Parts: sequence; C-alpha cells; structure tokens
Amino acid sequence: MGVEVPTDGSVHQKDGTPGILLSKLADWGRSQSLWPMSFGLACCAIEMMATGASRFDVARFGAELFRASPRQSDLMIVSGRVSQKMAPVVKHLYDQMPHPKWVIAMGDCASCGGIFNNYAIVQGVDKIIPVDVYIPGCPPRPEALIDGIIKLQKKIAAQGSKEGER
Repeated sequence: MGVEVPTDGSVHQKDGTPGILLSKLADWGRSQSLWPMSFGLACCAIEMMATGASRFDVARFGAELFRASPRQSDLMIVSGRVSQKMAPVVKHLYDQMPHPKWVIAMGDCASCGGIFNNYAIVQGVDKIIPVDVYIPGCPPRPEALIDGIIKLQKKIAAQGSKEGER
C-alpha cells in the first residue's frame, strides 16, 4: 500500500499526507460538538439558559452539554457584565480550560461594558481573555446565541487544528 509501480520499472512513493482526511474529520467533529461551560454573570445568562430549553433547543447544533467544570469545557460563553472583582475569576476559569478553547461574548456588557461606563465594570471581556465571537444585544435573544454558535462552528471548521496554538 502506498507504492505505485510506474511503467519504467522505478519505484515511487505516493505524495500526500494520509492524516489530512483524519484531521479534517477531527476538526468537523470538534466544531459540531461544543461543550459550553455553565457560566452566567447577569441577565444575559437567563437568555443563555432559555437557549438550552425545548423551544430553542441548542442541542440541534451540538452544544447542549453545559458543563459545570472548566476542565470539561471547550467553550466559555461570557453572558453579562464582568466586574473588576470578577475579572480574575473569569481569567482563572479560562486558563483551566483545555486547548482548543473558544469564547463567546454574549451581550453588550460582555462585549464593551454596555451602559455601565464606570470603574467597577470591565469595558469588554476581551481586555481579559481573547474573544472569538461577539453577540450584540441587551439582552440578546436565544436566536442570537444560536447564530453566534453557528458562526463559531464555521470559524472552527475554517481554522482547523491551528486553534490549539492560541
């Protein structure tokens, strides 16, 4: 296997890497089975919980299994405002997640501080951890979270295994 016999009698090895198809399959599986962490900070968390309910059923998109431990999660959905006191906790939880890992900033408060333009609120969670997808709204509807998850799945499929380097 893997050896071609040309007509001139010399032996040539086939070109190409056999692991390409397997890595594409692994990237597809990784993008279609996200395990978000149960992590809500404010009113956006109620919309995140509603996304997992039967009316919206995020399970259709492979992201139903909300995990309680960061060590079992690969997706952090930061839903709500991040206070200065909570910022080190968010960073610590992010650091505990295994690679590859992704972050969705859900709502205006998580994205840019929202209406809370003061010293007590972090003006965007991207000041603490890298964010992959931003979902606007105050609070965003469950449909918006589902759209953000689909966008993240497309991003994961496009980037492939390079995401683990982050």
